[in-house]
Amino acid sequence: MDAVGTQAYSSSRASCGRDSTPSWYIPPEWIDANQSPPKTIIEAAQLASKVAKSNPERNVPFSNIPLLVHQKWDTTRLNGTKEMIVSYIEDWLVASISPPSGMRRMAYFLWDNEGVLSLIKEYEKDLTTDFIEVFSPVEKVDIFRIIACKWFGGIYGDVDTKPLQHPSTWIDTADVSEWADETTGKRYGLDNTVLTRLSQSHEQSQPVNAIWGIECDADPNTDDHWRWAYTYPVQLTNWAFASAPKQPILQYFLDRIVEKAQEARDRARNTPGVDSVSDLHYDPVVRTGPVAVTEATSWWLEEKDGLRWNALTGREDGGKTKLVGDVIILPITGFSPTQEKYSRMGEKPWDDPEARLAHTAMGSWHHTNLIVEYGKFCRTWFGLFEVEEENWKVFKAK
Repeated sequence: MDAVGTQAYSSSRASCGRDSTPSWYIPPEWIDANQSPPKTIIEAAQLASKVAKSNPERNVPFSNIPLLVHQKWDTTRLNGTKEMIVSYIEDWLVASISPPSGMRRMAYFLWDNEGVLSLIKEYEKDLTTDFIEVFSPVEKVDIFRIIACKWFGGIYGDVDTKPLQHPSTWIDTADVSEWADETTGKRYGLDNTVLTRLSQSHEQSQPVNAIWGIECDADPNTDDHWRWAYTYPVQLTNWAFASAPKQPILQYFLDRIVEKAQEARDRARNTPGVDSVSDLHYDPVVRTGPVAVTEATSWWLEEKDGLRWNALTGREDGGKTKLVGDVIILPITGFSPTQEKYSRMGEKPWDDPEARLAHTAMGSWHHTNLIVEYGKFCRTWFGLFEVEEENWKVFKAK
């Protein structure tokens, strides 16, 4: 009996129609016959995370990342939702329930606003007040995805992402193999001896605990990244990532969230005419989004592994996946392939072997600030002026 439902996991099949969708799905072979059915999505995620640990076949290859998919939407009632968004959710659900031959089934969780708030209150109690009062709806989703993967592990994908390859195939031997920073000569990844030993023993812990993908891969000797509205020449995306439970980068991100909340409260208190933090305007991309995860990841890898961050570029090696410590960084094609004929940063088509998923950028969660977008246009086409970092891209929640 398939583990799928909103209040229990007892349906012979799953559907994702216009009116509703299952909140979660747990492969039936993961569940002991005597297991009581979970009553909430948190209980379901706890169960799936626990049982995934018991079998390495329930992890992304070469990793300790469980095959749990997390997505977020305001509600699990999908009536009125854009048809394409529904189709992408269906793609993830189908990949979980009925994967292609030879692929592994995955647990799937569609979190709504109520489930997210319950998760914060239960697992990050000290963050609850700041979560509610300080951060915008867009930022709340950014924070949620980190918390879900911190506690349960798994794969997060925005609802406007489309899986191009099944996550059970996302990592192979080449992705964890040794590579060198041509500037410093320092080597990372696993040499042939370690790879051989790893292939002979499936009992030991696997080398990968996090997967991030690049969204900007620009020449650091130019201002291209700035003109293209990115903060860093090599910048990560957060519309998709994967992690084992308790990976330290996620905790560092959350520690910074606490600091940023206090900074916002201090700013509100000391700014004339501002009555509360809700009157302040911040750029989610910088405060909680791609810039924030880039800063957390780069800090961790620089401190722990001595990484020169720009060594992750794929501009010189055709876009190769790189393992640093226990973190895999996919080339820009990994999570940001293109359907355009012109590639400005080396991104390749959706059907390229490196492309794991696509982000369709449907803008389902924001509308655009036209003043800021005009600034981005000027930077891209004319490079006429600079703006403060926190003003280069502003999204306002609906």
